[in-house]
Amino acid sequence: MFYSHFSLDQNPFMECPPLAWLQKDERFDQGLARLEYFAREGLAALLLGNTGTGKSSLLRLFKQHLDKNRCPVQYLHLTHLTAPGMLRLIVAELGEEPKLGKDRLFRQILQCVNKSETPTMLLLDEAHLLPPDALTDLRLLLGSFTEQTSKLKIVLCGQQPLRLMLNRQAHEDLAARIAVRYRLAPLNEEQTHAYIKARMKNAGASKDIFQDDARDAIHEYAQGNPRQINNIATACLINAAIKNESIITEISVNQAMNEFRLP
Repeated sequence: MFYSHFSLDQNPFMECPPLAWLQKDERFDQGLARLEYFAREGLAALLLGNTGTGKSSLLRLFKQHLDKNRCPVQYLHLTHLTAPGMLRLIVAELGEEPKLGKDRLFRQILQCVNKSETPTMLLLDEAHLLPPDALTDLRLLLGSFTEQTSKLKIVLCGQQPLRLMLNRQAHEDLAARIAVRYRLAPLNEEQTHAYIKARMKNAGASKDIFQDDARDAIHEYAQGNPRQINNIATACLINAAIKNESIITEISVNQAMNEFRLP
């Protein structure tokens, strides 16, 4: 495949790279600064961004930065759960066997949190998939504490529908508890260039395979979205390997896009 053609050790544009690969650009620096403030001072935080912009990667970096002795962290990747399903998932992540009934689940969560000497943090990824009553349950959990005595902190991470849900009157109490809000933007052109270079170097590339005009074209096609950059760059590498080409230019990107069109 293209690994051997370009003398790469592994896939440079994998979906979930090692943490050491993550490009700590200004977007991540800004996000981490806000989340670290929240870890010290807040009850809830909101992280928004379009699909593929790197929200989950930012959460992974944030989790790595936290002092685990100061704040135990549980990362939950949510799907289309019911409100009781979310509570059961939280209980399981806290190391307990979920009991039957919402009241019992609430008590289990509060008992687990209260017996810890330090605050427990829940990182809820894909939170835009939660139903409204699940957000109500999160508000009730947070409402069991005050800012001075809180043993529970929650990060809500998701796409635009999450913000719209929180703007509803039914969730104004939860929204009022959000100390930090941050929207993760796409990469700008300079960041896209750095992103592609760093990924290729981490994968073992010894030279610039993607020329400047190719990186420009990829940025334009992907609109700075890292996931789309990954997809397009991979398509370019495959096509170049098939054609026995050693570099990738703007022409190479355009040819790849004839076969690989963004939806």
